[in-house]
Amino acid sequence: MIDIIRQRRSIRKFTEQPVEDAKIKLLQEAALRSPASKSANAWEFIFVQDKKLIQSLAAAKPHGSKLLESAPLAVVVMADDSKTEAWVEDCSVATIFLQLTAQSLGLGNCWVQIRGRHHDDEKTAGDFVREQLAIPANQKVLSIVAIGYPAQERKTVATEDLQWQKIHQNRF
Repeated sequence: MIDIIRQRRSIRKFTEQPVEDAKIKLLQEAALRSPASKSANAWEFIFVQDKKLIQSLAAAKPHGSKLLESAPLAVVVMADDSKTEAWVEDCSVATIFLQLTAQSLGLGNCWVQIRGRHHDDEKTAGDFVREQLAIPANQKVLSIVAIGYPAQERKTVATEDLQWQKIHQNRF
């Protein structure tokens, strides 16, 4: 696991190679195995492979979603916030499960934050995504994970270059 964590970097450019069905099935399994507060399992996932839909999702917000344009797979992570007050945390855990599983399968990935972001002055990014994918109003979108074969290489951070000063023992 630590090797996967060490290797994972945000990838924003992908090749055109589609993600194989067997790998998509493993990503789906990982999402469904992510832990949830009080086993509420309020999360839901949309696996988007339709290129036109992915292109529309790339316009979800003015900055930080354009990278979806080259991704052959986008996974929308959302939850019914009436089922748990911990929906943000549960969806965040599911998002990182997707990212680490993608990394373990040789797939690049990047978290696109949707919750708390704006599409424009009148609409949230979440509302925009909801409209594009016919998501029910009770579902709150947290993130979209762009997934595909990397078209860029990013170096890992050397262990000695980590921000070790942010680790504290017993007290701050």
